[in-house]
Amino acid sequence: MKLEDLGYNDLLEKVRIENGLSGFEIGRIVSEHKERYVVKTEKGEFEAEITGNLRFSAQRREDFPAVGDWVALTVYDDGFSVIHKIIPRFSVISRQAVGQFGEIQIIATNIDYALLVQAADRDFNINRLERYLTICNASRVSPIIVLTKIDLIDEDQTSAIVEHIKARIKNVPVIALSNESQNGFDTMHALIEKGKTYCMLGSSGAGKSTLTNNLSGKDMMRTDTISLSTQKGRHVTSHRELVVLENGGILIDNPGMREVGIADSASGLEITFDTIVGLSAQCRFKDCTHTNETGCSVLEAVENGQIDKASYQNYLKMEREKAHFETSIAEKRKKDKEFGKIMKNYKKDMKLNK
Repeated sequence: MKLEDLGYNDLLEKVRIENGLSGFEIGRIVSEHKERYVVKTEKGEFEAEITGNLRFSAQRREDFPAVGDWVALTVYDDGFSVIHKIIPRFSVISRQAVGQFGEIQIIATNIDYALLVQAADRDFNINRLERYLTICNASRVSPIIVLTKIDLIDEDQTSAIVEHIKARIKNVPVIALSNESQNGFDTMHALIEKGKTYCMLGSSGAGKSTLTNNLSGKDMMRTDTISLSTQKGRHVTSHRELVVLENGGILIDNPGMREVGIADSASGLEITFDTIVGLSAQCRFKDCTHTNETGCSVLEAVENGQIDKASYQNYLKMEREKAHFETSIAEKRKKDKEFGKIMKNYKKDMKLNK
């Protein structure tokens, strides 16, 4: 397999040379298991660990390799390899780490397109789609909405859901398909480009693993049924994994996400809710919160139907989450800085007492 088959291109080669990595093997991380990695290179597939220097210099979780990363490594004869450096990423899809104060979890890196997968039959949730869309927009990744399991509803219901999506989310492709009957797969295959990387985002039971199997033409991922007791999907995919499809596209499947916390500096929300952001410039007050102020152009647009009320409420909710996350990040950095000063003073005192 050539590096180009894994998505390598002239831009990445230029970045590799600029970073002085010409003396190393180049590979792409295809899976991760508790800081042990599987890397594909032109010589084959190798297990890998990171160097002590890379581990020591990492200041946060994002500084460690992730699925999709291109890395510079040394390959040994026994099928083992050591990762020396991560080649700078051109895109990173991330979210708030679940249950971790002010931390970011990387979902995948070097992604061209994200497939936002939702099942049509049970927990279809357009608010969640807007969350995934915001993550994509913050990452500069092009989204494609994939509505699965349309064989479980009738054509009128499918059309109604698709129209509902298009009315609220503009200029994003929507594909409705069935993993069982293969209806809609011609459109899906036509969108997959050779050498481009696609990442699937969706909750458990949405059909991501079955979609991976159908697109690859092989049973790459284990699949399961919906839990009858909870009507929720079981976590079948337990880790992220990169696979190369028959037509040359590259696909990363992900474990189902029940929590999609926004870790965004503002750009994602501004793009996803561009109508709201555009109207906010016309508000009477510059610090308008768009909740109860007199002369608020956003509230006026909601009242006259120009902005969907549910979308507006979803925007306010994500804005609050973003503000809370940014506060958490600032507090964490402040504590880390204070701890750093304590350790510096402690080491200084230890030297004086010797």
